[in-house]
Amino acid sequence: MASRLEEDLTCYICHDLFKDPLVLFCSHSFCKECLENWWKDKPIKTCPVCKRRSSKEAPLNLSLRNLVQKYEEEKERSTAEQKEQREQREQQEQREQREQREQSAAEPPLCTLHSEKLRLFCLDHQQPVCLVCKDSKDHIDHSFIPIEELAEDLREQLRTSIKPLQDKLQALTGRKQQFEDAAAYITVQAQHTEAQIREQFKKMHQFLLEEEQTRMKALREEEKQKTQSMKDKMAAVCRDMETVSKTIAETEKQLRATDTSFLLQYRSTVEIMQRCPLVEEPKMERDALIDQAEHLGNLGFYILRNMEKRVRFYPVVLDPNTADPELILSEDLSSARRGERQRLPQNPERLNDQRVESSLAFISGTHSWNVEVGENKDWDVGVRGWVQRGQETEVGVWCICFFEDRYQAYSHPDTVMALSVRRRLQRVRVMLDFDRATVTFSDPDTNIDLLTFTDIFTGELTPLLSTRDKTPLKILPKDVTAQV
Repeated sequence: MASRLEEDLTCYICHDLFKDPLVLFCSHSFCKECLENWWKDKPIKTCPVCKRRSSKEAPLNLSLRNLVQKYEEEKERSTAEQKEQREQREQQEQREQREQREQSAAEPPLCTLHSEKLRLFCLDHQQPVCLVCKDSKDHIDHSFIPIEELAEDLREQLRTSIKPLQDKLQALTGRKQQFEDAAAYITVQAQHTEAQIREQFKKMHQFLLEEEQTRMKALREEEKQKTQSMKDKMAAVCRDMETVSKTIAETEKQLRATDTSFLLQYRSTVEIMQRCPLVEEPKMERDALIDQAEHLGNLGFYILRNMEKRVRFYPVVLDPNTADPELILSEDLSSARRGERQRLPQNPERLNDQRVESSLAFISGTHSWNVEVGENKDWDVGVRGWVQRGQETEVGVWCICFFEDRYQAYSHPDTVMALSVRRRLQRVRVMLDFDRATVTFSDPDTNIDLLTFTDIFTGELTPLLSTRDKTPLKILPKDVTAQV
């Protein structure tokens, strides 16, 4: 049963301890996420408890949040103390049981026939006997050995036999710890990945919101402009209608007058009519209406095209599960640098020697990617995969590297050659032609080829980076285009 304090620190909606509690004007508090979900489809924001209307954004209840944090810390501390006390009691009980077993074992049993100490072991009957039994007729011509000697020999045999089991237990204990560490790391990975996904979608949502506002603004401006144009035309028509109506009324008045009055006013009436010529009425111009096609036609496509400026595509994405613990990868997995050694699971695909592989492997076709090396003074760039060596298939590596101000090229296991480079490389282009079994390295700034490896590929090839410098190696993005 929860304590009264825990009930006071519990959210009314989720019935759990408060998380980022918000306080309403009515003084009731709720978790931020719970309150937002509660209000999600409701046109009027009201308190879930007292139903009082909330007209302002609910502020964060810092005091309550701090109180919840303090309560959780105290609860964790109390749980840890209880666990420690329970473990101490269990250890004490185990010690007492062990002492009892040792005490029982320390008292040697007696012979059931003669109540003498069992000092010998009959090898024929395979049982311990006393000195009286040795001289009895049941053990004539039997072989005996002192119990102490036989026990020591058998103990030594058991020690030898139990050693593999002890080694196995130690190995299993280490493997269990490895799995526990991996499980904890998986949780951290999931949380970090979730945060990155949310951040990416947050940026996309912001872009779409800004795009929507821009297009709505353009629509409102066109609506305002064309509505005003129609109002101006209506005002002009109204003025013409008023003038014509007035002239018609005055003329009809003269038509109803007596003949004498009509004749006297005829000339002035004609002059009034002549001053009101029958002008051509205004016509509807082209493009007077809202250009819906401009606003709606291929709307999604044009939004996608505008998104190109915010979206990056990397032909090679680094796989953090292959990274050496001393490598630090960027959030978008496009760069790697040397850093403080991290505690990472030793999964089978984990590399050493400050190396990291791409998450994508190639098994056919032509592929290329650029790597920015910049001022990095110790790096390797290339590919890794399976290659035919005589009758054997083994792992192969094809790379160029920079170390101690020298450029070299190497392929596994033993081919190393110097590279002649005219200028300091800032970028390196790797081009893999799987079908022709070639790996070509070039300088993309000058389009000069540096070296081409030709080999016999027998399996997938994976891009590879390695650096022992704190300056990052960066995979450069390619242009993204939305086109028909």
